[in-house]
Amino acid sequence: MYWASIISVILLSTVKFMFSPLVGEELHLPFYTTYFSAVAGGILGASVFYYSSNFFITLSLRKKAKKEALALEKGLPIKKKKKFTRVNKLIVYLKTHIGQMGICIITPLFLSVPVGCFISAKFYGNSKKTFPLIVLGMFINGLATTSLTYWILD
Repeated sequence: MYWASIISVILLSTVKFMFSPLVGEELHLPFYTTYFSAVAGGILGASVFYYSSNFFITLSLRKKAKKEALALEKGLPIKKKKKFTRVNKLIVYLKTHIGQMGICIITPLFLSVPVGCFISAKFYGNSKKTFPLIVLGMFINGLATTSLTYWILD
């Protein structure tokens, strides 16, 4: 039962990092076990999503180019996607105001690990500091969320 609880916290934190300490506390895991399980799962998820994001970005661009080429071949008008959506404006605002460190540390917590890693890889994929900042963010956010969870619920 104890290992199943740890594995469930790890699996939850690979996708939604913010809520994994709540599950750990609900399963009556000790503070440090919950913290290290959440951080381990967050780092595991960040590794998978950050390093696979380049593949998915290029796959998306190829699919878009193929779709446009097919539309040109058939003589159909190409629908232009709206560039300035509300979400895009928010992402650009975050990029310009909080920068690389802020995006790498904050977005996996508030959005989700996959979305935060994709955004970080899209904007700062060429920087060698990006993934270590994401890992640092996991440690900091894990300590904050686990501490708040155990402080409030105990």
